[in-house]
Amino acid sequence: MKLKFIIFFFAITWLALLVRVFSLSIQSHSKYSKLSERNTIRYEQIAPVRGEIVDRNNRAVAINQLGFKILLAPHLSSKKKKEEFEEELKVLTSLLPSLNEEKIRKNYSKKESFYNHNYINIVPFIDYKEMMPVYSILNLRKNIKILPAPKRYYPYKNIAAHMIGYVARANKKDIDKDPSLELIGYTGKTGLEKYYNSYLQGKAGKRKIQVNANNQEVAELMHESADEDRKLTLSIDMQLEAYIASLFEGKVGAIVVMKVDGSILAAGSFPNYDLNIFVNGMSYKMYDKLSSSLDHPFTNKLTHGLYPPGSTIKPMLGLLYITTVLTPAKTVNCKSALPLGGRIFRCWKHRGHGITNITKAIRESCDDYFYKGSLLLGNKKMSAGLKRYGFAHKTGVDLPNEFIGVIPSREWKLKKYHKIWSIGETANMSIGQGDVLVTPLQIAQQTALIATGKLPTPHFAKMIGDKLFKPEIKDVLTKAEKKKLPFIQQAMYQVCNHIKGTATHYVHSKVIIAGKTGTAQVIAIKQDIKKRKLEHELSYYNRSHAWFTSYGPYKNPQYVVMAMVEHGGHGGHAAGSIVSKIYNKLLELGYIKK
Repeated sequence: MKLKFIIFFFAITWLALLVRVFSLSIQSHSKYSKLSERNTIRYEQIAPVRGEIVDRNNRAVAINQLGFKILLAPHLSSKKKKEEFEEELKVLTSLLPSLNEEKIRKNYSKKESFYNHNYINIVPFIDYKEMMPVYSILNLRKNIKILPAPKRYYPYKNIAAHMIGYVARANKKDIDKDPSLELIGYTGKTGLEKYYNSYLQGKAGKRKIQVNANNQEVAELMHESADEDRKLTLSIDMQLEAYIASLFEGKVGAIVVMKVDGSILAAGSFPNYDLNIFVNGMSYKMYDKLSSSLDHPFTNKLTHGLYPPGSTIKPMLGLLYITTVLTPAKTVNCKSALPLGGRIFRCWKHRGHGITNITKAIRESCDDYFYKGSLLLGNKKMSAGLKRYGFAHKTGVDLPNEFIGVIPSREWKLKKYHKIWSIGETANMSIGQGDVLVTPLQIAQQTALIATGKLPTPHFAKMIGDKLFKPEIKDVLTKAEKKKLPFIQQAMYQVCNHIKGTATHYVHSKVIIAGKTGTAQVIAIKQDIKKRKLEHELSYYNRSHAWFTSYGPYKNPQYVVMAMVEHGGHGGHAAGSIVSKIYNKLLELGYIKK
C-alpha cells in the first residue's frame, strides 16, 4: 500500500512538473518573447522636418536652418556614473564655448529618470558651422549622440510678420493636444504657421532597432521615413510686401492688397516685429517693451483689430437704401444739423450739402443723407442687411482666431447691456459710429463685393503641396441689389475722380480707381461744440482713424487696396498717397496691365 502511495505521489509530481514545463515553454512562449524583445528591441520616432513657406514667386518666407541637437545617455546622474556626467559636460563646454552649462544640467535633470532609457536632449539646437569642427570628436564618445536638428528662420524678419506667424517651443498645453510635439519640440503659434501647422509639421517616422545590454544600438531592423518637407506656397508677393512696409514706416494700422477673387497679394499690420526673436528667444525687457506699447505690435490688426468703420460703411448701406426705402434719384436736403432724440446729429460739412442723392451722398460723404435713410429703413433691416453682406461674420481668411466685429441691433443691446435701443443709435450706426465695429479685412472684402457683386473669401494660400487652393465665392446680393449696384460703383468712382470727391485731391495713381474714404471718430464730440477742431489740432490718441478703401481699374476691377491708419485723421489725406503708390507699384510689377 505504501509503495503504491509513493509511486502515485511521484507520478502526480512529475505530471505537475511536465504541465508547468509545457506552460512555460509552449503556452507562455509569446508572453516571454515579448518581454525579451523589450529588453533587446527599441522603437524610436523620427522627427519630421517642417515644410517651407514660399511666396508666389518661390521666394523663401519661412525656412529651416541646418544644425544639430546633442543628446546625452540616461542614468549618468547616479553616484556610480556622476564622474562620467561631469566629464561629458566638461568636454562639451570646452569644445563648444557657446553652451550654457547650467541650462544643460537643467535640461538633463528634467528628463532623467530610472524608467527612462532613451538619450536625453540637452542642447536643442547648435549651428552647423559651430558643430562641424568638433563633430567627429563628440561623435566618438559613447555617452553623446548628435542628431540633425533644423531650426525655423524667417529671412524677411519683420515683413508680413503677423500674416506669416512664427513657431516656438511647444508647451505642455500644446503637447496635451498633440503628443507628437513631445518629439518635434516646436509648433506654430500664430499666423499661417499656426493655421497650417498640422500640414507643415508633417508626420513622424519610425525606427525599430536592436540594442545590447548597455542600451547601445546594434542593428536597425526597420526604418519608416517621416512624412515631411511639405511645401506651402502663398499668394503674396514679398517684394510688394517690403514696399508696403516702407510706405507704412512710422505709422500704425493695417493694409491689404487683394485680388477681387479673394487672393491676397500683400497685407500688413503695423507696427510689426522680427519673427526670429520668438524662435531664438527674447529678453524680458524686450518683451515688456513690445507688450506694453500703446500701438499693440503683437496684435494682427487685419483680423484682430476692431474699429468703427466710419464712412466706409456708407456704400453698403447706400445699396440697402436704394433697393428698399429710397430710389437712386430720391434726394434729401442736408442742412448740416438733424434734431433727433433730444440731441443734434451734425453732418461733417458745417454749411451742409444741400439737395443730395445717393451719388452725391457717397461722393461727398454726406452724413445727413444716411441719418435720414436709416430712419426710413430702421435698425432691424439695417442690421440684417449688413450681416447678409458679410459684416459681423468671419471673412473665412486662413488665419487663426479671426474676430467677427459688431453690427448692433435692439436684441444685441438688450442682451449685452440690458438696455433698450434708441433712435439716435440708429442714426449713429448709419455713419459707421456708435457700437459698429469691423476689422480692416472685412472692409476689404466688402469693397470686393461692390466691385464685382460677389463676396470672396480672402486667402493667403495659393498651393498646398501640389494642390491649388480654391476658396469659396458667395452670391449674397438680391436681383434688385445687383441691378442697382452700378449706382454705388459710379458714386465711388466720383469719390476719387470728381472735383468734389473726398479723395480726389489725394489720389495720384496712374490707374483709374473707385473708392471710399472714412474718418472714424474715437472720442465723442460734445453737443455744445458747434465748430469741431481740425484733426491735426487734436492730441494724437484723440484723432480719428483714417480709412481709404478702393478697387481698380474702375472699368475692369482686378484689385482691392484698403488702408487704415490709426489716429491718421482724414482718410483721403492720411491714406490716399499710400494707396496711389501701391496701384503704381502694381503697374510696375505687371499685375495690372495699362
